[in-house]
Amino acid sequence: MDNNIFKNIEKKTGVNMKDLMELAGSLQNANFKDENTVRGIVQRVSEIANKKVTKDKEDKIVKAITNNGDSIDFGTIAKMLNNK
Repeated sequence: MDNNIFKNIEKKTGVNMKDLMELAGSLQNANFKDENTVRGIVQRVSEIANKKVTKDKEDKIVKAITNNGDSIDFGTIAKMLNNK
């Protein structure tokens, strides 16, 4: 893929594409029914996005993912992150 695309995304979002690719790779075989795994993913996404997630919000996201790990709707999770 064109490096300019990645550079533009990094510039607009502030998200390092290398970090994002590493995260995507780690999700391929992740057990979304395991609370510790999901909690680690939520914390990593929070770090990469430089967006603080409160303990309460993290708990809600983890619960939503672990309860529905086989059919997770990331749109719902995104809404939870942005809900104030």
